[in-house]
Amino acid sequence: MAVQGYSPPREAQKIFNQLCSIAGDLQLPESVQDLRENVKFTSEHDHVYFPIPFKETETAAALKALEATVAVALLEQKKKHSSNRTNGVNGVNRVNGINGINGTSKLKPEITISMESATSFLFQAYQATVDGLGKLDAGVKAKLKDTDLLQAQSNPYRRMSANLYRTADPGAYYHIHGSLEASTTLRMLSLEPFRPNLTSHSEIVRTIETAVRKHTVAQLEELNLRYRQAGIPALTQEQFLATPQGKTLSSLPPWTIKCLDDTAPPAALPPPSSSKPRILEGVKVLELCRIIAGPTITRILAEYGATILKITSPSLSDVPFFQVDGNMGKRCADLDLKTPNGRKVFNHLLADADVLVDGYRPGALDKLGYGPTQLAELGKRREKGYVYVSEDCHGFEGEWKDRAGWQQIADCVTGLAWAQGRFMGADAPVVPPFPISDYGTGCMGAIAALTGLYWRAEKGGSWWGGVSLTQYDLLLMNQGEYDEDVMRELKGRMSEELKALRYHDSVDTISGTTLKWMRGSYPWLFAPGKHTEKWYSQGYRADIEVVKPAVEIEGVQMGFQRASRPNGSDEATWDGP
Repeated sequence: MAVQGYSPPREAQKIFNQLCSIAGDLQLPESVQDLRENVKFTSEHDHVYFPIPFKETETAAALKALEATVAVALLEQKKKHSSNRTNGVNGVNRVNGINGINGTSKLKPEITISMESATSFLFQAYQATVDGLGKLDAGVKAKLKDTDLLQAQSNPYRRMSANLYRTADPGAYYHIHGSLEASTTLRMLSLEPFRPNLTSHSEIVRTIETAVRKHTVAQLEELNLRYRQAGIPALTQEQFLATPQGKTLSSLPPWTIKCLDDTAPPAALPPPSSSKPRILEGVKVLELCRIIAGPTITRILAEYGATILKITSPSLSDVPFFQVDGNMGKRCADLDLKTPNGRKVFNHLLADADVLVDGYRPGALDKLGYGPTQLAELGKRREKGYVYVSEDCHGFEGEWKDRAGWQQIADCVTGLAWAQGRFMGADAPVVPPFPISDYGTGCMGAIAALTGLYWRAEKGGSWWGGVSLTQYDLLLMNQGEYDEDVMRELKGRMSEELKALRYHDSVDTISGTTLKWMRGSYPWLFAPGKHTEKWYSQGYRADIEVVKPAVEIEGVQMGFQRASRPNGSDEATWDGP
């Protein structure tokens, strides 16, 4: 039931207004302010859906609204440039309105954000299915391409090389993280990389935690630095904000947009080709990312009509199931950029690209010659700039800017996990359910890409956007926790199984338990076809079900143009199904 006096749509509107109030810091188009009044937040049930003390749905809905307003600003700009090309700058503007060729021009279409759709957006991988099977269902592995090359996901012992554990310091916890490789983190703790006879979850946790508890937090930090691993101490929000990194990030806007070089001339987007346009039609995007946040950026751009080509290395691991949802709307090809032929093909693709999204460890693509400043130089030579979006864990300023990380790492270091644990009644951190920070960061990245495209068309040059998981968490926590009445009502609805979750439970256990509870508590979120749609995927040779776009814009066509497929399914070309 809804809590009397609390309205999620009203809170989303408040957060949206706050974001609009820092439009200058975010380099947003000026016309975004004119579009604010046309944004409408709706909810069928006025529920708080996630068993989390922070306003996840409300924050995501506000970000989705901002995403949509920047997209509409880009559409208006396209129409203006198209009119100038057709009629001359001083000619009569005969550009058709958003409502159609014979309709009345409407410069401010209505933007609708459903709170239920925003909720679905934040756990969309857990609503996806392939041949009727979800991420946690038995038998789903047989439906997927095995890109877990090092068994960091499929092997239960190696899987727990990414989890929270107690340390030698009383009351202190550390989230080790073996990324998609596992062996280095396990050896760092003097553990064997493989234990084929160790299959019991409780025994696995006991084995790894015993090794972790031999070390203090300071010692674990030193080991992580030496072995270049992604682990992090679990801090409270107050502790994080007192660190040099916390102080640095809290002084910055939630994401960054800046001009890399203003030499290249303005590059207008292709004009609308129909009465119900796809805003990013004709825009070509190269994705070099793994897992969730980076692929979410490009998935969103695909919803607006962009052509996405995801490039992955055939020798790098990836989580197989996340591709079912994350690769929607994309072509997917393998290239090894460390080989002459791979670079040759990639350079050919790059010549026609508008946007590059980089989700790898900071500096990795720079070493290959494809970093932001290198692409800006290439943009000068081709006389058409690039929009470059970087996504990482710890941000792009401060002493941790080169440190690796993932969603659980951000949630632990910023204080989100400690707040979640206390909400659950534990005197210990608990990683929140679902990779929500990934999806929120992905939305911020999409806004950055849209903003960069706007300014590239308006002013020319190449533009860079930087988004990070920790900065999303800071934006979320800056909205404050729910008040006591909301939290009391939410806790009262939680199952005993959900309340029993603790720090040592895996992310799959936490998310699976939460998913089970949400299915029972909010059946309307899971009604067939309500927030999801079905496609036939040739890549999976099966029907797939994925979450629909969360944004509705009057007179604008939203949606995908192709079904998802596993990494490496296509040739490395822009054309094809």
